[in-house]
Amino acid sequence: MAYDLQLADRVQYLLGDRPDLTVRKMFGGIAFQLGDHMACGVLGGELIVRCPKEGTEGLLEAPGTRPFDFTGKAIRGFVMVEVDSLDDEALAAWVLRGMEYAESLPPKK
Repeated sequence: MAYDLQLADRVQYLLGDRPDLTVRKMFGGIAFQLGDHMACGVLGGELIVRCPKEGTEGLLEAPGTRPFDFTGKAIRGFVMVEVDSLDDEALAAWVLRGMEYAESLPPKK
């Protein structure tokens, strides 16, 4: 599946040139990782945001969101956000949410 290159560029810009940033193909889209942990990504025309599993339901109340159901079953700890609901301010807030969560996780061994 292709992904929205313009959205990916916007996310990349917000993440900057951090030395711990890795960009990988994942889920048929692109994932942005901080350290070894995914922070966010782009799949089709939607932003994927990593979040605490216990906080997923509350985030799904935000406009333009839906569960991440790549496998046909909702995966807690990830939220999809439609590109149409992502003005610059909203995108920055979602990317920051994913960054903060990825940075809160312990390093992988």
